[in-house]
Amino acid sequence: MLNGRRLCLRNLVESVRVGSSLFKVRRGYNSVAAAQAVSSQSLASDAECAADVDWENLGFNPRPTDYMYIMKCAKEGNFEEGQLNPYGNIELSPYAGVLNYGQGLLEGIKAYRKEDGRLLLFRPDQNAIRMKMGAERMCMPSPSVDQFVHAVKQTVLANKRWVPPPGKGSLYLRPLLMGSGPVLGVAPAQEFTFIVLASPVSNYFKDGYAPLNLYVEDEFDRASPRGTGSVKTISNYATVMKAQSRAKNRGFSDVLYLDSQNKRYIEEVAACNIFIVKGNMIATPAINGTILAGVTRRCIIEIAQDHGYHVEERSIPVDELMDADEVFCTGTAVGVASVGSITYRNKRVEFRTGAQAVCAELNTTLVGIQRGILEDKNGWNVDID
Repeated sequence: MLNGRRLCLRNLVESVRVGSSLFKVRRGYNSVAAAQAVSSQSLASDAECAADVDWENLGFNPRPTDYMYIMKCAKEGNFEEGQLNPYGNIELSPYAGVLNYGQGLLEGIKAYRKEDGRLLLFRPDQNAIRMKMGAERMCMPSPSVDQFVHAVKQTVLANKRWVPPPGKGSLYLRPLLMGSGPVLGVAPAQEFTFIVLASPVSNYFKDGYAPLNLYVEDEFDRASPRGTGSVKTISNYATVMKAQSRAKNRGFSDVLYLDSQNKRYIEEVAACNIFIVKGNMIATPAINGTILAGVTRRCIIEIAQDHGYHVEERSIPVDELMDADEVFCTGTAVGVASVGSITYRNKRVEFRTGAQAVCAELNTTLVGIQRGILEDKNGWNVDID
């Protein structure tokens, strides 16, 4: 095992040396140069080496893996063929659009290892479609759906040894689309870069699978009508940090935002969608321009309907939330997370949790499909081995 790790390290170091030189010398990537940077031989050798990771204590933190995928595009052009490159820092102009004006989008996707060792990606085409919609709103070109899915597949295969064993977590893929060209006045960049990163992860929240303790935020807003709340722009997340940090310092897991106009209807938690349960009814805020159309959100709606629940997408007053039997959150990073309590204007209400909760039922089905344990009737998984 030790000799294998030494061989793996040697291959990686050799690849990084070549790749780093390429990155410093060239602004773009052509297929010949990139092929020299990451040879198929080094990829194959690295994939055979087991990653030295404590799979029992992954958490949700950036963990450098072996390779990342990079693709570039001029403003009026199309994305050219991208290539894998050894993981490392990237060079950007200090005037890059993403640094000066926040012209950037992100996505989140997970890859899972089945019991037989094969790898599955969960609905990457939906993330590709969402990125295209966001790119249009942010005045950026976007990779085609096929280019996006291909890039994600290649990134998973190149970092195959970092995919956790079955039931120990997943490989989290972070596609980024950014205005990388320099700008001074407020305008779209002239060059764009698409990158896919990978990191093994487990639970998003530090308390693991413990029910969440949410705080309803009625001072700060997450999004406003006709803004960018419905697209996954990087600027949406910086704005939630103030309220989120304040809530966490008070012992809460996260914050739940209200609509900016009336301060009456619930919208989203900082990084995930929210659902309420009352009897056989499950409701979630409708996609109205301020709420992100989560991929996991849509899956849970379809799964709940298959399980016989009546699902409603509509406005939900905060008073109805506080009267619910059960509350849970959904997202690629968080999965399906039960909410144990919510505090609103100094009133704390507890909700049903545990193995008999609707949340647990729906989560069991979703995770079973994602890991290839249950039949994938809807064709959500993409086999990449």
